[in-house]
Amino acid sequence: MPGGRLTLQERQQIALGLADGLAYAEIARRLDRPTSTITREVMRNGGPTGYRADLAHHATERRAHRRRPASSRGPESVPQPHGRDPEAVREFAEVLTTVFMASGMPKMTARVLACLYTTDSGSLTASELVQRLQVSPASISKAITFLEDQGLVRRERDERRRERYVVDDDVWYQSMIASARSLAQVVETARQGVGILGPHTPAGARLEGAARFLDFVSESTARAAEQAREVLHIKPGTTPDGTTKPSSDRG
Repeated sequence: MPGGRLTLQERQQIALGLADGLAYAEIARRLDRPTSTITREVMRNGGPTGYRADLAHHATERRAHRRRPASSRGPESVPQPHGRDPEAVREFAEVLTTVFMASGMPKMTARVLACLYTTDSGSLTASELVQRLQVSPASISKAITFLEDQGLVRRERDERRRERYVVDDDVWYQSMIASARSLAQVVETARQGVGILGPHTPAGARLEGAARFLDFVSESTARAAEQAREVLHIKPGTTPDGTTKPSSDRG
């Protein structure tokens, strides 16, 4: 049934779908399941290239046996504005967390970022994150430090002088720029290696190839981030130079 747990047969169909290169939405349609269910199932069990139906099924059974009683601590259910379904929001936050994890982000860091992104204000205090995720303050502090290093969150003080952690429209720009700078450092170091190992040696040639590739990627990333920021941050009704667009009305 669509609302029940995935069966072993369904997991085998998921594995076959992944092997055939099907999108999550198509696999979900064939199984009459929500796309979020398929996404979460795959991402928490090895990802699209490492998913194994039998291992995923056994892992789910083990998690069910280890599951704490209902009275034990778990992520807090937060009342939702705008008529949202709290369970749907919670499930989406889990999917977003698994996607962040698949990109290489540690689990707690991914949970914190997903929590911030699914909050209308885009900002929470450490105590609010602790309450919502039911984890220790130290876990939140470590996750925030990682996110700050990546340029994905920033800190600010509210009117009560409390420190808040913020995600806004500019964080992905800042993250891309930070990534480009990091690549530029790799390029510089690789070219130092070319001088030491010799440009005409196999090792030197390998480093030079890496430097040229990463230099191109770094410059392209920074340029694309600047262009995206300029285009996407334009207010409706204005042109890139800030002037008002001419009316399209014809008299």
